[in-house]
Amino acid sequence: MEKEAKKEAFRKYLESSGVLDALTKVLVALYEQNDKPSSAIEFVQQKLGGPTLAEYEKMQAEFSDLQSRYNDLLAAHQEKSREYEELKNTHVQASPRTTVKDEATE
Repeated sequence: MEKEAKKEAFRKYLESSGVLDALTKVLVALYEQNDKPSSAIEFVQQKLGGPTLAEYEKMQAEFSDLQSRYNDLLAAHQEKSREYEELKNTHVQASPRTTVKDEATE
């Protein structure tokens, strides 16, 4: 009985969120196609607003390229930050230490 209640709750969830209606419309559109598409999955994805397989693969490649570029830029930034800290520390160690009190007495 609990299993049936879960199924019914899930069905109501799909219905109230508009999923059943959207899927029904897409499947009806596919059924009404005179020339059936070679990929029913791509047809459904396209009708639901998703990318085609080719578009998805292109976006994956672009994401991979951008991730690689980000990693390169992050590494360069970390290196420059390290160099900056080294220069700052070197400058602090090399500069004479005077206080406001020392300057006032001069």
